[in-house]
Amino acid sequence: MSRRVPKKTREEILDAAWRLVSKAGVEISLAEIAKAANVSRQAVYLHFGSRGGLLMALVHRADERFEIRRKFAHIAEEHPPHTRLSATIFLWLDFVVEISPVAKDLIRLRPTDDAAAAAWNDRMDELKTWLLALMLSLKQENILKQGWTPEKAAEFFWALTSVQMWTLLAEECHWPLTDIKQTLAETLSRTLLQPA
Repeated sequence: MSRRVPKKTREEILDAAWRLVSKAGVEISLAEIAKAANVSRQAVYLHFGSRGGLLMALVHRADERFEIRRKFAHIAEEHPPHTRLSATIFLWLDFVVEISPVAKDLIRLRPTDDAAAAAWNDRMDELKTWLLALMLSLKQENILKQGWTPEKAAEFFWALTSVQMWTLLAEECHWPLTDIKQTLAETLSRTLLQPA
């Protein structure tokens, strides 16, 4: 029978890994993560199996930590159609700020690192699913402009609010986050939605 790592230890490993990866990048070793979490390297392997397993758990832990699923669900249930899009943009960009150190590293490494690519693709696939659900709801309520399918609208939203776009505006152009949020919300609303 294999040993199981207690949940508390799992969370401590992931939180230590997040702190370390945020500063040093996702190329750090499992030994460095184990040291930062004050556990043995074997404990990390027992629980996550590989660096890829740890990276996947790490990005899922970020979702849990920031309660992104619950917050997206709240927007879908509580916001009227014309404010649903901007509320989603504001929530997503706040989350991008939190995850950007790790996300940018995953983006950089994914062409040559299968574990980084798998972790990135896993999170983007879920985001695209959420965005498609948002656009389908707007289509059902006749809010989505003619000429836009829910699929194309979701892809456009995803591209325009990507980590890469945020990085260009925030870090290259030095836009404040409030300006980025407002500009993208206005642009996407004018482009995708029928007038209120």
